[in-house]
Amino acid sequence: MPLTIPSAQFSCNTQPVTDQRLDLIEVLYQRYGDMAGNSIGMRMKYLRKKYLWKIVTGGASALKRLLDIVVALVMLMLLAPLFAAVAISIRLTDRGPVLFWQARVGQWGTEFPFPKFRSMVVNAEKLKDKLLAANDHKNGVTFKMKKDPRVTWIGRIIRKTSIDELPQLWCVLKGDMSLVGPRPPVPREVALYSLRDRRRLDVKPGLTCIWQVSGRGDIPFDRQVELDVRYIESQSLWLDLLLLLKTAPAILMGKGAY
Repeated sequence: MPLTIPSAQFSCNTQPVTDQRLDLIEVLYQRYGDMAGNSIGMRMKYLRKKYLWKIVTGGASALKRLLDIVVALVMLMLLAPLFAAVAISIRLTDRGPVLFWQARVGQWGTEFPFPKFRSMVVNAEKLKDKLLAANDHKNGVTFKMKKDPRVTWIGRIIRKTSIDELPQLWCVLKGDMSLVGPRPPVPREVALYSLRDRRRLDVKPGLTCIWQVSGRGDIPFDRQVELDVRYIESQSLWLDLLLLLKTAPAILMGKGAY
């Protein structure tokens, strides 16, 4: 049925703007809002589209979660010898803890415990405030430093190869993270977010994302947000698989990893 709007609405000389809007609202309500007046066929068409959309989106989410569980479980088992070697190396370096635990912000602002292989000295967080002036990301939201003096010798190796991030497979298995998604920020960074930046929190954070395979730490924060939003608005299982395939070459090249 075509949408018919009174012709007077197009003439500002014959009817006030407020009345024009009221007429338009009335026409739209009669067409779309009055469900009792709509035909059974139209209502059935609406319900069919509604539940078909739920099935499609729900199915995609289920497949993504299944991929997360299978890959995380397999990787944790296969990488167990590597984990043991890294743990021994970290312990022999300074007798400190193997893992560094930190609160990170996940989907919709929910905080969760986030592990990494410790790549810095034990008191790295206390020393961070003294290094803020040397931040390579001048916007002040994220902190990146190419020659961070807090990083240990083993830390430089595992950071360059992203081995320090592998314990986060446990977060993927638990459901706090996904294999692909925006990288999880710390609460201190989120406190500085604009409303636009908070779009990154609309989905589960991930181990890898578009900017992780496009330059990593060399990409400024605003560009990171832009790429994260692009992923959120176009995410699919195929895009996730493509980004996972691109992650390995990006790690080997080591661009932006420091």
